Amino acid sequence: MSIQTTCSFCATGCNLEFEVENNNILSCKPVITHPVNKGLACIKGRNIAYQNSMEHRINSPLLRDEEGKMNPISWEKAYKIIAEKFIDINNKYGRGSLAFLSTGQIPLEEMAILGYIGRFGLGMEGDGNTRLCMATAAVSYNQSFGFDAPSYSWNDLMTTELAIFIGANPAISHPVPWWRLRKENKDAEIIVIDPRKTETAKMANMWIPVKLKGDLCLLYTLANYLIEKNYIDIEFVRNKIENFDEFKKFVSEYTLDKLEDSCGIKDNVLIELAEKIHNKKKVSFWWTMGVNQSYEATRTAEAIINICFLIKAIGKEGCGPNSLTGQCNAMGSRLYSAETCLFAGRKFNSENDRKIIRDILEIQDEIIPTRATLAFNEIIEKVETKDIKGLWIIATNPMVSYPHNTLMENFNSKIDFLVVQDIYYDTETAKEADLFLPTATSLEKEGTFINTERRLGAVQKVVEPPEGIKSDYEIILEIGKALGLNDKLKLDKWKTPKDAFNLMKAISEGMPCDITGVEYDNLKNSNGVQWPLRYKENLENDYRILFEDYNFYTENKKGKFIFETPQEYPELPNEQYPFYLITGRGGVGLWHTLTRTRNMPIVQHTYPKEDYLLISQQDADNLKVKDEDLVLVSSKNGNCNIKVKVSDEVVVGQVFISMHYNVANRLTDSLYDPYSKEPSYKYATVSIKKI
Repeated sequence: MSIQTTCSFCATGCNLEFEVENNNILSCKPVITHPVNKGLACIKGRNIAYQNSMEHRINSPLLRDEEGKMNPISWEKAYKIIAEKFIDINNKYGRGSLAFLSTGQIPLEEMAILGYIGRFGLGMEGDGNTRLCMATAAVSYNQSFGFDAPSYSWNDLMTTELAIFIGANPAISHPVPWWRLRKENKDAEIIVIDPRKTETAKMANMWIPVKLKGDLCLLYTLANYLIEKNYIDIEFVRNKIENFDEFKKFVSEYTLDKLEDSCGIKDNVLIELAEKIHNKKKVSFWWTMGVNQSYEATRTAEAIINICFLIKAIGKEGCGPNSLTGQCNAMGSRLYSAETCLFAGRKFNSENDRKIIRDILEIQDEIIPTRATLAFNEIIEKVETKDIKGLWIIATNPMVSYPHNTLMENFNSKIDFLVVQDIYYDTETAKEADLFLPTATSLEKEGTFINTERRLGAVQKVVEPPEGIKSDYEIILEIGKALGLNDKLKLDKWKTPKDAFNLMKAISEGMPCDITGVEYDNLKNSNGVQWPLRYKENLENDYRILFEDYNFYTENKKGKFIFETPQEYPELPNEQYPFYLITGRGGVGLWHTLTRTRNMPIVQHTYPKEDYLLISQQDADNLKVKDEDLVLVSSKNGNCNIKVKVSDEVVVGQVFISMHYNVANRLTDSLYDPYSKEPSYKYATVSIKKI
């Protein structure tokens, strides 16, 4: 039997086909006809079945006893304990004393029911690890467009004439579209703006080694040059975009003579970039974590959008200011988790939006949240101060992934009751749990993902989960019932993931992300559907872009130039910490905190068991270190021992550590963008000492 499903690693949205017999997976191959991956898959996708291995899984919940030992218990007892603990905490300390932390790697339907039971039912604070990767893109699109709406499709990468990657390394982080670009669009010119000579930069036509965190000044200088040379579409910006005169005046201060000091590049480099932009008809900008995970991330993303406004590189094939999403369903988290907005992007303070939700869900207004949740870091901080007493963590591993994660040490002792719900019982975070709940993998359940280009894809159950293991949807629903929320929340309307999808579909009507024309069952074995698709609309094309009519989602239908004077970074290299530390992905086969790739033989044989510090030859010579030497790396937040690898990827004064091995985040800083609250993972200052 053949079963098609959507890959649950990155947000490319590849579809895979599994041959299954007697509940055993015999093979996995990419779907040749799917418009996203066209027969391609990276090593994570091709080997995804290994995540189902029972090596790190268990068949029943585990409860910590008074001696600290974890013991198996029944699901009925687990639900009863959670309900008693959560109700007791709420009664003692009030609403807001409970919180959940979730992920961009579970289906839309599970996110929706978690937000519903957690935020609507219990008054929890609740955020997702999407905050750690995509909050910047969501805020910048909202502020510039009026809605969190990445406008592109993957077809734009395949038809662009000039692809400019800023803080993005798709050769590693989005390999399938990168391979497609190289194969299908061989004439496209590729420019990479990045302080590190990444794998993508090595293959680009032009690498611009901007000084770390010099990207915002670079973009403002580029905007000024384009305006001065009259390389802009003045009619478009006058008629369709607000604040042009103010923006023009603002960027006039960013002149070429200041470029080298602020950005570390010479003026002729920027002039060459501007001329290339001017001479191409289809120009596209692509950014990801190198922009998003920054102290001034939102304004940097908006500076990219501003450039596209100036040259009218939006609403057209092969164009756009395009954020590359990290996790498979981060877009679903952004729109359907009830964390930063109500379902389907509706607003907390809109009476009309609240009425629609009241009527469809048949609930009382007073249980609908009135504001966005506390951000991820604010929840952790309130655990530290004992203001949050109970925490429910679903499918994420903040003991490793949280910045400055030395703060997470002895986490269990800081909280009254910690529930961890995950595939694997032995993650660093699961080991801290008072109660562990074992869950199904993405191949053992159903639902939908929304990929980076707004495409809804079906998650189909390829095999049944092992006996005793339940889907996140079933667990969350049963917890809601155990909490006595059945009548209050009308949980009979939420019996299955399909029910949840149809509720979200109804709530989406009339919104930019309208999916009233999408049938849940029709998504199965299909090419997926990019939102919006409204009721009775015909889907005429697998690839669709937004803003072809140049009407944005603001009240006056205009986009908006948004800008702000760059701030000096709070932490600059000094005598004590003379090196810049950059973090990022370590390879195509590595994923987040390694829990889902560690069982893959190809990953075990291809990648080292420990991390390395990449350092330039000149800095290595100065420190008298060579490959495989052990060094102590220290920041003001923590330290680690790590081996050295001399590399041409980093320039003098920079070092690089990958994000995966619970090393980098012992050093990173707990600094956050003021608008998106996304952490500044990509920057810290460190010292290095040979051991």
